[in-house]
Parts: sequence; C-alpha cells; structure tokens
Amino acid sequence: MKVADARGSRQVPDSGVGVLDRSVAILDAVEHGARSHADVVAATGISRTTAHRLLIALERQGLIERIGGRGYRLGPRLRRLAAASLREPSLRDVAHAALERLAAVTGESAQLFVSSIDARVCIDAVESSSELRTIVPVGAELPMWAGSAGKIFMAWATEERREELIEMAQPLTDATPVRDRLRRQVGTARRRGWAVSAGERQPGVGSVSAPVLGRSGELIGVVSISGPTTRVRAIWANRYAPAVIAAAREIETALELRPS
Repeated sequence: MKVADARGSRQVPDSGVGVLDRSVAILDAVEHGARSHADVVAATGISRTTAHRLLIALERQGLIERIGGRGYRLGPRLRRLAAASLREPSLRDVAHAALERLAAVTGESAQLFVSSIDARVCIDAVESSSELRTIVPVGAELPMWAGSAGKIFMAWATEERREELIEMAQPLTDATPVRDRLRRQVGTARRRGWAVSAGERQPGVGSVSAPVLGRSGELIGVVSISGPTTRVRAIWANRYAPAVIAAAREIETALELRPS
C-alpha cells in the first residue's frame, strides 16, 4: 500500500493482515502533522467508511488524536512510546555524564530534551543539589513553543515548521512570548546558538538551553539548565550560557559527531 504526502509516495510494507496494514498506513499519513479525514483517504486510498472506522478505533487506543479543526495527528500513546525509547542506549547514556558535570558547574538542574511531534520530551535530568531547585521529570512532555529549549527546537526547525509552531503558541504566563515577539527571540537564539527564558512556561522558573547538533548541522537534542528566576534570569544568562554550550559540545564529541 502506498501513502502519499507533500514529500511524495511511500510504500507501506504488506504484512498480509489487512486491518493492520491499513492502520499503519493511516499512522504513516499523519506522521508529519495533522491531516483531515479527506486527506487520510486521499493519501492512503482507503475508502471513506473504512478510514472513518479506523480513525475512531486508533483514537480510542490513543494512537492518534483529533486536533480541533486541523484533523488527526499521532496520539499520546505513541508519544509515550517515543519517550520510552530514551531507555535505549546512545543519546541518553552518552549524555548523562555531561549533564552531571553541567549541574555541578552551574549549581542548577540540567536536562536533555528531544522532540516529539508538537512537544519536547525530557529524556534525562540531573537535579540541582540546592534546596530551592526546579525538577523536570524524565518523560515529561512540555510545549515546544514555551521555554528556552522550545526556542532552540524552533530555531533549528524548517521555516514552515517554525511558523506552524509560532502560530500554535499560546500564553502560559504573562511572560510567555508569542507571535512576533516569539519569532524575534527564536531568531536571536539561532544567531547566538543558545536561548534563555524566565517565567515563560511556569512562573518563577528560568532556563538556558543550547543545541546538540549532528554532523550536517541537524538538531539531535537540546541541553538545558533550569532554576528559580531569582538565580536564572535573562540579565544573568551570559554566566550560564558557556557551560550549557560546552555540555552540548561534549555530548556531540561523545557521540562522535565532531572532532574531540
């Protein structure tokens, strides 16, 4: 079965189990963003009635979810499974020592994020030893468009994807940047190679983030430190940025993505 989208047609392997193949074709069709019922039918060639029945079943299982008037996208159950992939070796295991050093050097909590559809997922974290500290649980799914890590994800996204995320952005606090203000801050993050936020996702919480890049400059993950805004705020971000950038470079070297 072929699935068509803006990137062309892709062949979905035939397992010999028709309902499974059609379900996988639907998941493949919505993999890169929300698709309407009509879009799914056009992309997969599945009949409208069958597509409707499978969409309802997949939604009930949490494998897809309906997003207002935008259609269907991959659902929370698949995002949890994606987050569970952090338990595999590679990025998480390689990065942990760098996070430990980052937390020790800065005195703040350190995290590593990867992208998951319209959100970012914390795949590893080292808490600050300070009594007053921030805690981001491993597996936590946070908005892509709020906080310093989100700005890094948007800064390294394609222009189309970046604009989509900016359009999705909604104020979570009085300090959350949206629209043109967010667009400017994302541009600044790309130019200088790090980002800062203060009370933008959660009141009283500040963070500084930097990208972990692949050999071709693609974004692999985002390293962050976070703490109370009494210690981590925009005016003091320059004191934290070098350590966060150094941790990101350390992870790249450990992954053999850049020369040591």
